[in-house]
Amino acid sequence: MGLGVGIVGLPNVGKSTTFNALTKAQNAESANYPFCTIEPNKAIVPVPDYRLGELAKIVNPERIQHSTVDFVDIAGLVRGASKGEGLGNQFLSNIREVEVILHMVRCFEDENITHVEGDINPLRDTEIIETELIFADLQQLDKKAEKLNKQAKTDKDAKAQLDIAVKLANHLEELKPVSTFAYRDDPSFAALNKELRFLSNKTIIYGANVNEDGLLEDNEHVKALKEYAKEKGAEVIKLCAKIEEEMISLSDEEADEFLKELGIEESGLKKIIRLSFSKLGLISYFTAGVKEVRAWTIQNGWKAPKAASVIHNDFEKGFIRAEVISYDDYIKYNGEVGSKEAGKMRLEGKEYIVADGDVMHFRFNV
Repeated sequence: MGLGVGIVGLPNVGKSTTFNALTKAQNAESANYPFCTIEPNKAIVPVPDYRLGELAKIVNPERIQHSTVDFVDIAGLVRGASKGEGLGNQFLSNIREVEVILHMVRCFEDENITHVEGDINPLRDTEIIETELIFADLQQLDKKAEKLNKQAKTDKDAKAQLDIAVKLANHLEELKPVSTFAYRDDPSFAALNKELRFLSNKTIIYGANVNEDGLLEDNEHVKALKEYAKEKGAEVIKLCAKIEEEMISLSDEEADEFLKELGIEESGLKKIIRLSFSKLGLISYFTAGVKEVRAWTIQNGWKAPKAASVIHNDFEKGFIRAEVISYDDYIKYNGEVGSKEAGKMRLEGKEYIVADGDVMHFRFNV
């Protein structure tokens, strides 16, 4: 659907290790030195959803297909990236192409793993990255303002955008992110953001990378990061990237057993994938048949015809109606036949807004 999550952070904080674990393949090089990742690695990651397994128990399909999230492993940023330090400009442009940022932060001590800043300080590290995003936005905005200044003499829309651009520049110069700008509802801001894709306006999820000892109880670094994120209205998910990577070769059952032995209920990566899916504004509806039980990815708020288009464009063009059973009813009444007999199948028209977990069948004519 053209939406993605960019994994960012300073060098050597566990970005590529996390990416390896996410994709269950060693296709992002991990090494104990900065800039081992140069070209952004991309992966399409299935969204863990127990509901598919429950549907499959009833339907017994030949295959199961999950919704997915696109993750991009973006090389480590450093202080001064917005001025071209490290490989800054290239990486900043990679971030501009994603909708959500997974900001990996190192929250463990290990003298054998170098830190580009010399010591472990999660708040300093996050502020370095986020300040670079602000500086990059300011640079972009200054260039745009120069063009708008010329256009504003004869163009009312350009004049309105210029007024907002000046206010936003003042805001950024105070090292405040675009996400806290007071005029984000203004149409002129929307036009600027659509073109410039402000980095500091993107939704952030913090990944607190800990060692095994830090999994059960939050260490001081995790506590500090959580307090920082809370003030920003962001969420923190704790994980041990090294352990997650070690579980790559295990089956799902073996991985679950391994986590139980560690006293952990669920993989941090699964939490990250699901939260990323949600933060992208995505939901799933299901189709269930003997050939396939499948989750279809749509934007939250889509109406039935648009939702049908992800199966085939003809479904939207010739949409007649949708047969809908809620997931809970489908499970409770043991499938489509039982749900129909219980009066739980609904016929919905073009204005129906699809809900997460709907089990659907579309009627169309082209």
